[in-house]
Amino acid sequence: MILNVADRIRYLREKNEMTQTDLANKLGISRSAVNFWEMSLSSPSINNVIEMSRIFNVTTDYILSTSSKLLVDISELGNEEKQVILKLVECLKAKNKS
Repeated sequence: MILNVADRIRYLREKNEMTQTDLANKLGISRSAVNFWEMSLSSPSINNVIEMSRIFNVTTDYILSTSSKLLVDISELGNEEKQVILKLVECLKAKNKS
């Protein structure tokens, strides 16, 4: 289980097959800044947290370890496709409750 911001950033970066340098370049910062975050030596600015939420398609709460919710961008899908996905999510939620 991921309990802190440092682990969450590392997890998201690795899940997206990015190096520290890749993430740093996307954020316009140094690789060492990302490394410091992942080592819990410093914390990202709110602007960097917001940008990482966009890069990784998660909420800022998820990065800050206050939520386990993930986001999935379905905005480019048609209405029928969106309805299928929403129904699938509801079915999976119901299955997990039983």
